[in-house]
Amino acid sequence: MKSRRGFALPSAIFLLVILAALGAFMLNVSNTQHLTAAQDVQGVRAYRAARMGLEWAAAKLCGAAANCGTPLTACPAIPAPLDTAPDGFSVTVTCTMNTYNEAGPSGDVARQVFWITSTATGAGAVGGIGYVERSLNAFIEFPQ
Repeated sequence: MKSRRGFALPSAIFLLVILAALGAFMLNVSNTQHLTAAQDVQGVRAYRAARMGLEWAAAKLCGAAANCGTPLTACPAIPAPLDTAPDGFSVTVTCTMNTYNEAGPSGDVARQVFWITSTATGAGAVGGIGYVERSLNAFIEFPQ
């Protein structure tokens, strides 16, 4: 009769190696999920910071008048970067103004169109794991 000694040891080692590889894979997936969730939160914060820049510029364009009754005739002076940015973000707002004549039944009407771009950037270098950037654009139009 042949001896079957030592069969359980290779099977146990094989199972331990498979379980260790599975554990390492699950740890890697868990770390990736945590990093992705953190980047998603930072992306939302960057979007909100960029939105804040747009709203700041719109408020500056309308001036102090109620219902934008007396709009500015040029882009407002914008500090770079915006000094009211949330912690950890830098918000840059740019503004360009163009004047167009619009033909109407009662004659030509001059219209001012402001193109506002607000860009929020987070900490880190471009291409780095912690870098996040969001940019929003808006048109605001006023009759002269």
